[in-house]
Amino acid sequence: MLNNIKQLSKSDLFELLSKRFDCEDKKLSQIPNPTQLLNATKAAKKIAQAIQNNKRITLVGDYDVDGVSSTAIMVDFFRQIPYPLESIIPNRFRDGYGVSPTVLQRVDADLVITVDNGISAIAAAEVCKERGIELIITDHHTPSDILPDAYTIVDPKLEDDTYPFQEICGAEVAWLLLALVKKELKLKIDMKQFLDILAIAIIADIMPLVNINRTLVKEGLKLMMQTNRPSSVIIRDFLNKSKITSEDIAFQIAPRLNSAGRLEDASIALDFYTAKDTHTAYKQFELLGKLNDLRKETEAQTTKEALMSVNENDKIIVVAGEGWHEGVVGIVAARLVDKFARPAIVLSCENGVAKGSARSIGEVSIYELIKANEHLLTKFGGHKMAAGLGLEVADITAFTRAINKTASKIPDEDFIPKEYISGMLNTDDIDLELLELLEYFEPYGEANLRPTFLIKDAEVVSIKLMGADKSHSRIEIRQYPHQRKTVELIAFRHVFEMPEDKKLTFSYSVAKNEFNNKVSVQLLLKKIF
Repeated sequence: MLNNIKQLSKSDLFELLSKRFDCEDKKLSQIPNPTQLLNATKAAKKIAQAIQNNKRITLVGDYDVDGVSSTAIMVDFFRQIPYPLESIIPNRFRDGYGVSPTVLQRVDADLVITVDNGISAIAAAEVCKERGIELIITDHHTPSDILPDAYTIVDPKLEDDTYPFQEICGAEVAWLLLALVKKELKLKIDMKQFLDILAIAIIADIMPLVNINRTLVKEGLKLMMQTNRPSSVIIRDFLNKSKITSEDIAFQIAPRLNSAGRLEDASIALDFYTAKDTHTAYKQFELLGKLNDLRKETEAQTTKEALMSVNENDKIIVVAGEGWHEGVVGIVAARLVDKFARPAIVLSCENGVAKGSARSIGEVSIYELIKANEHLLTKFGGHKMAAGLGLEVADITAFTRAINKTASKIPDEDFIPKEYISGMLNTDDIDLELLELLEYFEPYGEANLRPTFLIKDAEVVSIKLMGADKSHSRIEIRQYPHQRKTVELIAFRHVFEMPEDKKLTFSYSVAKNEFNNKVSVQLLLKKIF
């Protein structure tokens, strides 16, 4: 595989990256009209009527970044109308996922609107019917064969939906719907003001950064640098960079926002987003930072325990542990996928009930694999690369056998992780000009991955361990024996030891390092071959 990789010049790289986009970037004005979203006009008219008739409205969000972002956009919009809106984000531990009969027990409303959840809320829809509550579901997850009996459902994945770009997240669905509510009520609210929150949701929910997502993220990151929204001011101060990238959000901000719902309660993240002053936003952000540190510790411990119970002969790894923290099982599953290069399901068990998360690899749809064995489950939902599920502890062994039997029909090549290597660069070409070229094609993320390059048989000059716990490595390498120039390679979460032959073949990405107002080029290790 590594023998077919070509040497690249900067102009080759520019040409290569240009081919990723079949057309010019869309302008904001070219985003398809929200009226093209099935049922969106019907939903907007109902919400407008409810406001005009002074009805009680309750919003039910979700505890991940997309769900909290969707809720924050809705809360801010209603604040500006102004109209009272009760917002509830279910607690992962007490309420479980999404709008549910449990959550509805504390709802006293005429109209319930969901954001980023609800497409599988059959039981909740029944409760709403019985209580005479009208229910509008807005979601972006894949619907199953039976839909909830709601007043209306807005979801680009509905069979009859013809919205031109379907890979949008929950916050985008909510934002598009609110644009129609604005029109119905003839409001003067500027919908562009929400793009900073929207960008975070798109990045955190790993939406493909092409088409309208690319436009919205680009504009949202720009807005983040200049808006006076207190939460964005804090993010800007925290990152302390001349330009915020999608990777800054993915690796530094999203995990903090996510940690609230994972470990405690997502309302902490919502209070950060909707803070009216920077003092409040700062206090919430500090709390999110502490929760994120705790999340890292919990995740490391659970990963250690999970590794001990992996059956390496299985095509689909299924591990379960009593009392494992429900909030970190998804991250632990992702760690197992990285280590064993196959899909993983991690289950947390309590009182005979197992709840967990699944992550996939390559072309394997974990959603379809789980769906094929749903007779052994109490609940499940998700998409191709990630899913959630619940089952009785007594059924875990049977489920493990069954899902592996289903997976045995999948060809081996589908399990191969997509290792996209763009080519080989001469280290003399790794400079600030290269950074500029790479910045031109930002934002990077799903469906527009940051280019990865290869260096073969480089000489390892020195290794230094770094970080508070010395768990990261700084490796000095020389590409060719005759060169005087050496470059620095950073390997996060990797304690690297000097190879016997002092040689290293690896893939890496190029990143911008800003420190003390100085800009330098940094190589980040992706994989050692």
